[in-house]
Amino acid sequence: MKIKNFVVNGFSVNAFVISDTTGECIVIDPGFYTPDEELAFVKYIEDNNLNPVLVLNTHCHVDHILGNKFVCEKYSIPLATHADDIFILERATEMGAVFGFKVNPSPPVNRKISDGDYINFGNSKLLAIHTPGHSPGSLSFYSSEEKFLIAGDVLFAGSIGRTDLPGGSYETIISSIKNKLLVLPRDTVVYPGHGPSTDIGREYDTNPFLK
Repeated sequence: MKIKNFVVNGFSVNAFVISDTTGECIVIDPGFYTPDEELAFVKYIEDNNLNPVLVLNTHCHVDHILGNKFVCEKYSIPLATHADDIFILERATEMGAVFGFKVNPSPPVNRKISDGDYINFGNSKLLAIHTPGHSPGSLSFYSSEEKFLIAGDVLFAGSIGRTDLPGGSYETIISSIKNKLLVLPRDTVVYPGHGPSTDIGREYDTNPFLK
């Protein structure tokens, strides 16, 4: 699989396009907000002859869903996330106004993802891991074959996701990380929702929130 990262909008969200040799791809957390961000994404899709088949939200905070409508409608593809975050998605326009963002309402969720589900595209698959705490429906997506994890806003390099937003819980996020993520192989590369990549071993050994 090939992972392309776009850093987008005022919150510096990591939006990902994951593709394989078939040309099929999934788009994770399309936080595209400006016309230039949308154009860079479309150019990448066209230049690499990719066929988007699904939009995934690791969670539904407004900075991660700003481009849901654009991507889903442009490519006529479905949207998937965890059921427990749909109430957040439905409040996105209201929350965007709080942060000064004009939010185009997201399309409705077509597929509700549960812990242990597989996301299939092309010849590839990702395992969905329910990792609540940052939000009730936070998901991480894991490839055991290629040893990488898309962690959303649960685990960062040297930090963890904030827990002071509606539905957040410090105790829950620590449990999610320790019981579901730190048990993965140490050399698993972690791609968080903001900031640089890291790996499970480094966070196990050095993350001050996990001591």
